[in-house]
Amino acid sequence: MDTVRIMLVDDHKMIREGIKTYLAEDESYKIVGEAENGIDCLEQLESLEVDLVLSDLNMPEMDGLELAKELKSKFPDIKLIALTMMGESQHIKQMLAEGAMGYLLKNCGESEVKLAIQNVMMGGTYYSPEVTSIIMNNIRKVKTKSSSNVAMEMPLTDREKEVLRLILKEYSNQEIADELFISVRTVDAHKRNLLDKTGSKNVAGLVIYAVDRQLFDDI
Repeated sequence: MDTVRIMLVDDHKMIREGIKTYLAEDESYKIVGEAENGIDCLEQLESLEVDLVLSDLNMPEMDGLELAKELKSKFPDIKLIALTMMGESQHIKQMLAEGAMGYLLKNCGESEVKLAIQNVMMGGTYYSPEVTSIIMNNIRKVKTKSSSNVAMEMPLTDREKEVLRLILKEYSNQEIADELFISVRTVDAHKRNLLDKTGSKNVAGLVIYAVDRQLFDDI
C-alpha cells in the first residue's frame, strides 16, 4: 500500500496530537493537514492532496456529518473515517449513509486506527467493535415486522435473506460459503443481488437497510 495522505479534523488539539503520535513513525502514513472543523478542512482540501479524512463528528461551525456531505459532493475520491465519542445508533447510521467507510470511537488504540485506515484504503470498511455492537443491539431491540410487510418492502429470495443475515453477523465470504454449503463465487453473486435490490452501495448500506426495516431478531 502506498503512503496514505491523511487530514485530521478535530476541534481538540489533544486528540489530533494523539493520532499523530500513533502514525508519526510509520512511513505508511503521512499527516498532510489538520483542521479544527469542517469549514477549515474543506478550505485546506482545495490546495492539498489527501487520500483520507479522519474526522470528529461533534465540532463547531461545521460538524462531521455536514463535512461528510460536502466531501461526497466536492471530493468524492477522498475516503472518510469518522472518529467520535458518540455511540448513538442514529449518528452511526447518518454517517454511514453519507459515505463514511469507517467509524472509530475515540477510545480505540493505535492498532485499531491503522487497521481501519488499511481496510478503508483497500476499498473495504471498518467499524469499531462497539459500533458493531450498537448496530446489532438496535436490531435486537425492535420487533420484526410481519412477513407480509417484509415481503412487500424487501423482495429477496430466502437464500439472499440467509446471506444478508450472515453479513450482519460479520461473516466473511468464505465463512458464509461454508455455512450455507455454497461457493465463494455464489456468495459474491448473492451480495451483488442484495446491493442491487436494496439500492445499497456497500455492506454499510446493507446494514442500514436491515436496521431501518427491522428484518432480523435472531442476531
